[in-house]
Amino acid sequence: MFTGIIETLGTIKEIRKEKENLHLKVVSTITNELKIDQSVSHNGICLTVVAIENDIYTVTAIKETIKKTNISNWKVNDIVNLERAMKLGDRLDGHIVQGHVDQIGICKNISEAEGSWYFTFEYNKEQQNITIEKGSITVNGTSLTVVNSKENEFTVAIIPYTYENTNFKNFKVGTIVNLEFDVIGKYVKRIQDLRI
Repeated sequence: MFTGIIETLGTIKEIRKEKENLHLKVVSTITNELKIDQSVSHNGICLTVVAIENDIYTVTAIKETIKKTNISNWKVNDIVNLERAMKLGDRLDGHIVQGHVDQIGICKNISEAEGSWYFTFEYNKEQQNITIEKGSITVNGTSLTVVNSKENEFTVAIIPYTYENTNFKNFKVGTIVNLEFDVIGKYVKRIQDLRI
């Protein structure tokens, strides 16, 4: 489990395909604190550390992960948002994040608003995921509050700290992102569907 509060950034140093898997080498300031078998969120994708060498660690993505996320678009030197799993008893500063990406979205608009930014994302409504006005959403692993919720679109407001300390500063119109919808919102929708 994660909180969606990004700890640090990592840089992709190597991507190697082996059959249907992708092996990724990442350099990060937290590498020396990691352990083999530890779960780390990479742009919202929960991946297991399988090897560590100096300041570089390796994770592996399987076919299901590759199919549901934007990981197949990653390139060497790309910057990814990193968060280690939360400890039991820690403050939950963001929201409950599983690290299980529901689907990808695409950045449709970026606008500056006197020092902050508004990012609008569109997603495929056929997968029946929903956002709730003032509810939570995870974009590339970052816990955010939804504004202007629509059927297949939503906007988030990004403060300068988040902009500088996540990979939001690298987003452009057309950037593909990982989305994890609020787990509580998913259960509310399921209950509503059962009542129909």
